[in-house]
Amino acid sequence: MTGPAPDATAAAPAPQEPPGGRRAAVVWSIGVAVYFVAVTFRTSLGVAGLEATDRFHVNASALSAFSLLQLLVYAGMQIPVGLMVDRLGTKRVLTLGAVLFTAGQLGFALAPSYGTALAARALLGCGDAMTFISVLRLGTRWFPARRGPLMAQLAGLVGMAGNLVSTLVLAPVLHGLGWTAAFAGSAGAGLLVLVPLVLFLRDHPEGSEPPPPARPAAGGGAGGGFVRRQIRDSWREPGTRLGLWVHFTTQFPAMVFLLLWGMPFLVEAQGLPRTTAAGLLTLVVASHMGFGLVYGQIIGRRQSARLPLALGTVGTTAALWAAVLAFPGEQAPMWLLVTLCVVLGSCGPASMIGFDFARPANPAERQGTASGITNMGGFLASMTTLLTVGVLLDATGGDYRIAFSSVFAVELLGVAQILRLRGRTLARERERESCPPPRRPAPSPAPVRTLPGRAAAE
Repeated sequence: MTGPAPDATAAAPAPQEPPGGRRAAVVWSIGVAVYFVAVTFRTSLGVAGLEATDRFHVNASALSAFSLLQLLVYAGMQIPVGLMVDRLGTKRVLTLGAVLFTAGQLGFALAPSYGTALAARALLGCGDAMTFISVLRLGTRWFPARRGPLMAQLAGLVGMAGNLVSTLVLAPVLHGLGWTAAFAGSAGAGLLVLVPLVLFLRDHPEGSEPPPPARPAAGGGAGGGFVRRQIRDSWREPGTRLGLWVHFTTQFPAMVFLLLWGMPFLVEAQGLPRTTAAGLLTLVVASHMGFGLVYGQIIGRRQSARLPLALGTVGTTAALWAAVLAFPGEQAPMWLLVTLCVVLGSCGPASMIGFDFARPANPAERQGTASGITNMGGFLASMTTLLTVGVLLDATGGDYRIAFSSVFAVELLGVAQILRLRGRTLARERERESCPPPRRPAPSPAPVRTLPGRAAAE
């Protein structure tokens, strides 16, 4: 006689948390190396803005279009990339991203015209968009959840190190060897990181495969049903929306400064030598790295610190920009510019707090999509401000005080949305803590076929 059939509704054992460890650190480091190169390429225009103006014979608005298009592609790709990561896995998406941003950097080096250069930056932005969400996904797959805030901050820190390379390495090479040699030579770094990526990166530890995406209802297209469901369920979570607005409000002041307008502002409006201006841009990056370690440790220990840190960063940034722009006379004193650059360094770590709201609000199978929605925020704000600054500079004959005042309007919008969503998000988090989601039921066993007259398999 056969025993009773297994209960098809029995709960599966709770999924084991990733252990972390040395192998996790190696795999994560490969992904972060790809992100490092992507940020180096992304920010390379920040030290070449004046050279680009001369090379392509463009004004401030046309110059801002380089970064604007790149960020437009980046922001527009965030949700598709999140869906790709959830559906295809990290390794495939990172590999495609590395190929695209390397081709974009090489195309920018060889571009004979403004239009060709724009197309190259768009290609670069497309590849760049595939890196950070993939790295966040690696962190959640290979490390315990309690390490999530720190791993996200460390990823951002390594990305800022790529910005540092642009300032300290690419800028001197650009001035010494010229445009084509500098940008074409740097493209070799993209080929370099592709080798360990293809050979050694794995999406997750053995035995911790993610659950397959749920199948759409009958009659719906597989792809369309998956996309709609992922976006809808992620957006319904107030934590995802709050994460987007935190990222929107905190990231863009430093992004605009480092990506394009910092060097022209310091040289043309503040009258600083290029070497001194480059040093201040480096200070922003170094400050980012320091704040990243501090913010990651604080939030890892006290989740209640997330909103105070984010809003405090926004308020301090606005106060310093107001002090610099309103300072009597043509130029602000060096101590004030140094303070501004130190405070701008906190913007990147503060933007990572957005993921600390989106991450616990979504299950593992939606992490890529939710991260993509969150990551759109800062880049939408950066695009808006980059374009506004360029238009205002052209309209006012180069008045940086009026142009940079647009920062305050964007920050005000973001703060209003954060305050609107914070209560709902925190209430939802308390609800999840008091009523954890049920474990997934074990799959029903396949029916056992028996031959006539034979007993079922034991």
